Amino acid sequence: MTRVTAYAAPSEAAPLEKTVIERRELGPNDILIDIAFAGICHSDIHTVRGDWGPQQYPLAPGHEIAGTVAAVGSDVTKHAVGDRVGVGCLVNSCGECRNCLRGDEQFCSNGAIFTYGSTDRDGTVTQGGYSEQVVVTESFAVRIPDALGLDVAAPLLCAGITTYSPLRHWNVGPGSRVAVVGLGGLGHMGVQIAHALGAEVTVLSQTLSKKDDGLRLGADHYYATSDPETFRSLRGSFDVILNTVSAVVDLRAYLGLLDVGGSMVCVGAPAEPLSVNVSSLIGGRRSLAGSNIGGIQETQEMLDFCAEHGIAAEIEVISASQINEAYERVLASDVRYRFVIDGATFAD
Repeated sequence: MTRVTAYAAPSEAAPLEKTVIERRELGPNDILIDIAFAGICHSDIHTVRGDWGPQQYPLAPGHEIAGTVAAVGSDVTKHAVGDRVGVGCLVNSCGECRNCLRGDEQFCSNGAIFTYGSTDRDGTVTQGGYSEQVVVTESFAVRIPDALGLDVAAPLLCAGITTYSPLRHWNVGPGSRVAVVGLGGLGHMGVQIAHALGAEVTVLSQTLSKKDDGLRLGADHYYATSDPETFRSLRGSFDVILNTVSAVVDLRAYLGLLDVGGSMVCVGAPAEPLSVNVSSLIGGRRSLAGSNIGGIQETQEMLDFCAEHGIAAEIEVISASQINEAYERVLASDVRYRFVIDGATFAD
């Protein structure tokens, strides 16, 4: 085992603190990554605070990891020392079930192993990217194109693929009318990607405070959901609504904005359940759906797409000692649009 400095939550009610965690020894198919940057995702906060169920502590979160390969196992062929790589929400799967074989490792029938908080094949609990280094199986690391800085690439490993995957799955392209609910860490990526895919993009946000940002990122229109007129004037206007917020929303109101045959796709995951009146779906052959991240191949496709189209996360780089402050700011929606931890500060 290799011991590395990390920041971990000792319990669901305690702030994260500096500690030491163990990484497994390098296996023949493993790579060791020096972590340069790690993004802070709202999911990290939900998980360490027990919003999505009990956890095993201490727990180091972080599934938006960008860095360079420091060492490789004897059988590694995909990566070499010095390569720029990223690790997202997955670090292993069975590789044999139908979902894995078609590139949907995130839906592994035998249980996907996530970057933190999962029981790995050796019985240990996985620990995430709020740390100096990580060891992963080579096939679960993706190549970060040279056109993307490691700092702005880190959030793409979750926020980028979480929005790219449903937009591709629901065939968004030229002629598509897409609404993005919320202009936060996920939403600001969804706007850029939908715009690059050729869609007409509308942002639906509580207020107009981020309108200039939304238009700059590629939105064609921007409306405040706090204004009741928004839901009247936009009724039946969209083919796809990408709901990125991790809060309870009025599904009936939003479903009414879909055209016949349209789909509302939820990628934000509130701790509380949402309720839906089925008549809101039946009345226009509408669909209410959810989407997770993407598989490893699709994540690589997303990174290449972002590099080609000049898409990157808008970030605020912080030191590891500022993680707890950053959590409070995320909860207060006081970030534009993703906090990224400087990996060089974990050992400070």
